[in-house]
Amino acid sequence: MAGKQGYHHGNLPQALVDAGLTLARAGGPGAIGLREVSRQAGVSHNAAYRHYADHHELVAAVAARCMDRLGALMRARTEAVTGPPGAQRAWARLNALGRAYVDFARAEPGWFRTAFTGAGVGAGTEGGEGVQLPADHPFRQLNAALDDLVDAGALPHGRREGAEYAAWSSVHGLAALLVDGPLQHLPESEVRRALDTVLAVVTRGL
Repeated sequence: MAGKQGYHHGNLPQALVDAGLTLARAGGPGAIGLREVSRQAGVSHNAAYRHYADHHELVAAVAARCMDRLGALMRARTEAVTGPPGAQRAWARLNALGRAYVDFARAEPGWFRTAFTGAGVGAGTEGGEGVQLPADHPFRQLNAALDDLVDAGALPHGRREGAEYAAWSSVHGLAALLVDGPLQHLPESEVRRALDTVLAVVTRGL
């Protein structure tokens, strides 16, 4: 029986999300369907419903995993920035976050699109309201990087409030234009120039 085969691997919810990740990587959020995910996981359609009430719940679970992948790349890139603590390193880490974000979007467009589908987290989460974001969530990493700039004396405290929205919107906008918008066919040299320009404008604005 398909259901017995599925439960044999011991963690059906994980297997369903893994299958959803595979589908999303190739086709984005539109490729994630309960029937196809169940088939790939080797279980019956009804077995999947025991863990995810509907399609939206499954997509949200896959979206969270895609966001985790984005956050992991951003974390790895910032941790690779070395040097003594101070303004120079703080700016370099913020820059690395933005580059990692755009690089992920271009390298994994299916996961990038999915990460922002049903990713229902409120903007007030950092202020103690709403759902608590994971430690490596891009929004939390961005906030931490901006706080580091303040601590290093590179960003005046009076300019810190709300800076995360401007910075994220700028980089996400470029990523979306490169993945799904009119900039998707730019030559690589122009993509690099566009990214350099956006990050420079964010830096000057801060």
